[in-house]
Amino acid sequence: MKKKVIWIVVIVLCVIAIAACSAILYFRGQEDNSIFLGTDIVNEEQNNDKIYAELPTVQIFQGDDRPIAVMIDNNIDALPQAGLNDAYMVYEIIVEGGESRLMALFKGANLQSIGPVRSARHYFLDYALENDAIYVHYGWSPQAQSDIRTLGVSNINGISETTKEFWRVKEKRSPHNVVTSTDKILEVAQNKGYKTTSSSDSVLNYVTSEVNLENGEMAEDITIPYSQSNIVEWKYNSETKRYTRYSKNQKQTDWTTGEDVTAKNIIIEFIANSTLNDGENKGRQTMTTTGTKDGYYITNGKAIKIKCEKVSRGAKTVYKDLEGNEIDVNDGNTFIQICPINANVKIEANTNNG
Repeated sequence: MKKKVIWIVVIVLCVIAIAACSAILYFRGQEDNSIFLGTDIVNEEQNNDKIYAELPTVQIFQGDDRPIAVMIDNNIDALPQAGLNDAYMVYEIIVEGGESRLMALFKGANLQSIGPVRSARHYFLDYALENDAIYVHYGWSPQAQSDIRTLGVSNINGISETTKEFWRVKEKRSPHNVVTSTDKILEVAQNKGYKTTSSSDSVLNYVTSEVNLENGEMAEDITIPYSQSNIVEWKYNSETKRYTRYSKNQKQTDWTTGEDVTAKNIIIEFIANSTLNDGENKGRQTMTTTGTKDGYYITNGKAIKIKCEKVSRGAKTVYKDLEGNEIDVNDGNTFIQICPINANVKIEANTNNG
């Protein structure tokens, strides 16, 4: 009887031992699988990160630096101007006397000379706002002064700053000789408590793949008359795939570098302007920037008709093709030519380009 009991105990112990060994082997296998699967997951994530890192990114608009919008004088006595080639976007709009003024937008730039800086006009504010930009000017019209306060625009008026931040140069005569720099603008902005970073998206839908406007019309020689005495021309260079700017019958060059002023993209927008009845008889202009306007998108020697939609003064303008799709824009600097609605704009081919 005792032997039988002993055998039963031995058998039970063997069963328990076998079960224990099986359990250990099972859980070790699970551990190994977890480690193996975890390595796969890590490797997959690393591969995805590598793929994303290798994808091309837009160069003209990147980083979290808040844009800076500077009013640039465009009188013939102000030429040449400094900094236009370093701006990711430049707006040109008519002002009094048939003249136009430029607003150059910079993001993350480091420039020792920008200018000549000139005074504010109220309708330029709409485009500073849609770019979430710090608006920089030297003086202002009464309408601009009022709207800056009403709209809460982060602005820097150079007249109110010292000659360390905005200074006059001897190479040009007053009032066409005020200059500033990005460092000085940022110093003033920080002293005023303005934010100097921005998470706002670009107004334009930049893409890294080349936009060629296959169905567009030839656009190698562009003429935009703001008035009889103020005509802008753009001439396409098929080798560089860029447009060279001419204004007031002369090729535009940079004041600092001497390089030709060029653009990758040109947007033309037609907006009706009229003379303000403000009692000062200075011929100041006004316009309604909101609503849907006609225009053109021009790049790589071709042009298409577009619609320019802006629902409020601070809202981003959306540029759409005639089918209602937001247009893709080449990764490069852009001049936005906001011209009188009745301007006789010419978009032509040029057999002698290059």
